[in-house]
Amino acid sequence: MSDLPFESLTPDLLLDALESVGLRPDGRMLALNSYENRVYQVGMEDALPLIVKFYRAARWSDEAIAEEHAFVTELAAREIPVVAPLAIAGATLHHFADQRFAVFPRAGGRAPELCDPATLEWMGRFIGRIHAVGALQPYRERPTLDIATFGVEPRRYLLDHDFIPADLLAAWTSTVDQALDGVRRCFEHAGTVTHIRLHGDCHAGNVLWSESAAAPGPQFVDFDDSRMGPAVQDLWMLLSGSREEMSRQLGDVLAGYEDFHEFSPRELHLVEALRTLRLIHYSAWIARRWNDPAFPRAFPWFNTQRYWQDRVLELREQVAAMDEPPLWSL
Repeated sequence: MSDLPFESLTPDLLLDALESVGLRPDGRMLALNSYENRVYQVGMEDALPLIVKFYRAARWSDEAIAEEHAFVTELAAREIPVVAPLAIAGATLHHFADQRFAVFPRAGGRAPELCDPATLEWMGRFIGRIHAVGALQPYRERPTLDIATFGVEPRRYLLDHDFIPADLLAAWTSTVDQALDGVRRCFEHAGTVTHIRLHGDCHAGNVLWSESAAAPGPQFVDFDDSRMGPAVQDLWMLLSGSREEMSRQLGDVLAGYEDFHEFSPRELHLVEALRTLRLIHYSAWIARRWNDPAFPRAFPWFNTQRYWQDRVLELREQVAAMDEPPLWSL
């Protein structure tokens, strides 16, 4: 992968790319908050602005992107509130010069109020509908969220590329190994868990709450991390606070979720394990992108002594959390 994957993505190239698929941009463009890809709102002549996403080279194959697009398009066809890519000349993924891109309608909304039980139940209903469709068939080109891909491999990458400071190496290595042992125990307690197509990164930042009278409620955006995994992966990131608060919140989410899709209580054993895997994976994600100039600007605190000290403490807290009983709110 190039250290500068978007080096050729100039404003002129962006406009030329849109014109290559028959769109008529008017020159207005606004960069939106995205690090993995590059996303812009672009004004159109005699039409509403559109959102264009340029994909990071080598992260996903064309086939994997097509699977994600097909899943989201299927959800939209079933009137589930997701923002699906636009099909232009029969395609949703386009190529121009050395860039790949997709075009989306602009969606507005605010962040959901996750402290509101009614909001959580409402979101649970729609996640249940997403999962009911996600369970119909598997991904074949996209990976599975598991201990190997989100824990073992990221650990290896950070060590192989010397990101851990020498004086913290022993502490970090022993702690991450304890954490992964805890994750394995949680998966053993959960037993056999069904893997389905997920949103994959279902936090509040990927939900737009619409006040529209025609379509009020949540709209789910950015399925770029969609993959196979346990259903609870799309639920736990909506929870926050103390264990008691998270238990109540989970109960609210599942009150709506189970109207449309069955939830296995065994997956509650995975909540803290999945949180632990996300923490390990997140550090490695930034490390993999550290040569992209956008990342040092966006994450100036990464790879400092304090950063890795905090990660050791964070993982120690997770080791303890995984030894506690799971959230039982059913």
